[in-house]
Amino acid sequence: MFQPLPRIGRRRALQGSAAAFVAFGLLLWWLLPLGKSSPGGTVSFSTGSPSGVYQLYGTLLQEALAKDMPRLDVELRESVGSQENVRRVATGQADFTIAAADAVAKYKREGGRGADQLRGCARLYDDYVHVVVPQTSSVESIGELKGKKVAVGPTGSGVRLIAEHVLRAAGLDLDKDIQPVSVGIREMPELLESKKIDAFFWSGGLPTSAVSELSGRFPIQFVPIKADLVEKLHEQGQEAEYYRSAAMPAEAYPRAQDSESVPTLAVANLLVTRADTDAALTEGMTRTVIRSRDRIGDQVHAAQRVDLRTAIYTDPLDLHEGARRYYRSVKP
Repeated sequence: MFQPLPRIGRRRALQGSAAAFVAFGLLLWWLLPLGKSSPGGTVSFSTGSPSGVYQLYGTLLQEALAKDMPRLDVELRESVGSQENVRRVATGQADFTIAAADAVAKYKREGGRGADQLRGCARLYDDYVHVVVPQTSSVESIGELKGKKVAVGPTGSGVRLIAEHVLRAAGLDLDKDIQPVSVGIREMPELLESKKIDAFFWSGGLPTSAVSELSGRFPIQFVPIKADLVEKLHEQGQEAEYYRSAAMPAEAYPRAQDSESVPTLAVANLLVTRADTDAALTEGMTRTVIRSRDRIGDQVHAAQRVDLRTAIYTDPLDLHEGARRYYRSVKP
């Protein structure tokens, strides 16, 4: 037979229920801030080539956004890389993109259409420059690529922009001193493996799956980009100032690096939008990018570098007001 609870038991039960209700309310507030509806509609996100990190990152971010902003439909659009991505967003052909800081700086310097409307949401992770040759190659420096058949990326890609600058720093003209091949990372490994090219340039997060897979079936090595060459790069000024010396860690491509790091260049990637993009949408996008770091980082290891402390530094772009709103909300 049911026995009523003693008065003190009823009080404790009520207190426990109230505490649980408050905790549940706080959880809801954290996930879906009260008084704010999730942004809806359709936005386009310009990514990259199918074998590159941009495309994979975009796909995983799309999945994260589906959970965080279920009323938002995100359409992914493949591209040849950073330069095309910047142009698409600046001209309204895409709403968001990932682009390297050098490509953004170049577009602004050249006064591209809509350049003044570009805004940053977050600094993401760094791209590392890969200069890949067969393990049997005698090429040990960028200058020794002279006369070689080298894949430098398609026109409009970020890797082509970097290849032009790196070759110039080594005293080479891309159009005169090498035999340039305008293909992307999807085709580069097969062409190197079949000896149709002597080398290829690539700029991407670590590791890039196409390079990892190539190293597993074909012996490769990386041509170093040493500090003295980086100094010559910086002498070029303008967008070249966004390159910095870096070391490709030994564990990035263990089959190719013989347990040694490789001197190279790094350049920051930015999440980019336009000034007229809805502030609530941009705030939500920025929030998801930061919160999904570990989830995306399980598959895109470079994404593990996304850091709330540095995400706010989106030079050469000003922060979008929606992104600024998010960073203010999480400021300690």
